[in-house]
Amino acid sequence: MPFPPNSPFGDFFRRFLDQPPDQYPSPHGPGPQGPGQQARGLGSGFLIDPEGHIVTNHHVIDGASGITVTLSDGRSFDAELIGSDPRTDLALLKAKSEEPLPHVSWGDSDKIRVGDWVMAVGNPFGLGGTVTAGIVSARGRDLNDQSLVDFLQLDAPINRGNSGGPSFDLEGEVIGINTAIYSPNGGSVGIGFAIPSQTARLVIEDLMDDGKVMRSWIGVRIQPLTEDIAEGFGLEDTAGALIATVDADGPAAEAGLRAGDVVLEWNGKAVSELRDLPKLVAATPVKQEVNVTVWRKGKEETLSVKTGLMNTASAEVTPASEDSLLQPGGALTLPNIGLVLDNLNDLHKERFGIEDQDGGVVVLEVMPGSPAAEAGFRTGDVIKSVSLEEIEDTETFAGKISSLRDDGETVAPALVARAGSQTFLPLTLGDA
Repeated sequence: MPFPPNSPFGDFFRRFLDQPPDQYPSPHGPGPQGPGQQARGLGSGFLIDPEGHIVTNHHVIDGASGITVTLSDGRSFDAELIGSDPRTDLALLKAKSEEPLPHVSWGDSDKIRVGDWVMAVGNPFGLGGTVTAGIVSARGRDLNDQSLVDFLQLDAPINRGNSGGPSFDLEGEVIGINTAIYSPNGGSVGIGFAIPSQTARLVIEDLMDDGKVMRSWIGVRIQPLTEDIAEGFGLEDTAGALIATVDADGPAAEAGLRAGDVVLEWNGKAVSELRDLPKLVAATPVKQEVNVTVWRKGKEETLSVKTGLMNTASAEVTPASEDSLLQPGGALTLPNIGLVLDNLNDLHKERFGIEDQDGGVVVLEVMPGSPAAEAGFRTGDVIKSVSLEEIEDTETFAGKISSLRDDGETVAPALVARAGSQTFLPLTLGDA
């Protein structure tokens, strides 16, 4: 069906999608690779300026030894990789063309609403330029703990090979980069995900400058607040990000942040859940001072943090081993809590593989079905503090538990060292 007069899509589709049938690749995609043949991958992308800069996904070009781009009019060019960013799954290429190339314009994804119509363009299964239509099904989807993207969810059919292609609004502007699908059967089921243009533009501009993305970092490891831990800290809900570990030489430590702080606001923006904080920090310019509101010992405090330059991912929680290597004997036994504890010594360090830990009590046994088991305690854990008070040995641990019970407390946050990292777990106190 032809587009109406003056439609913004008319000229675009004529320029990009009128590819003669004899130039389409096989509908089955590349054939099997014989001995000595190179493996080939397919993906999509779009030109953003006449100089030949092309946006696509990082996973489309990751590991490629050579890149060739083919336009919808059949022209092919070698392309160089300017830079890529795995944390947002974006890459910037440049086609080696001596003449200006047709290109598209960025739109504003912040203005897109759930229910707005979109069109997704790409190269599914290597068939060639394909357009599908649908609506924005949701905003702010989180697909990966390491990703810094709040994805748009689309119901426009997206399949393998569409990765890196653009999604357009009704003004003919790019509001998303098709990146992923939810597919139990390998094909489109109407749940696709696109990187919002407002996120992509900032990353691409950074890559355009020097091929790298400059991203802020403060040097903390964080974990989500559970209802039990929130109660133990005196919070009314689980909003915020709980700091489990602070790097000794990082900006957070310099600013006075410490393990047990619950970050409620970053630079005036609320931290509603765990994933908000890494994204807010990463979006902040490097070396910028920001105010951070934390919950500490029953009240709010505001600290000033000067961001540093991120080199590696800094917000993660390391899972612990579930191996049980010691049998209890002569240690502190707390049946109502479900733990058997002992003072940390060299024997425990050797058997559990505990490194860089001094002081605290080690978990020798977690009783099946106990409150401690349900909270996630594991043998080999080293309990460093309870309700933010340092635990030196089993005597101080028992004294702290007794004191909390006398105060009518039923649950307390325990700081646990595990597998080279730290995490808070809710310690249900039970009866004496």
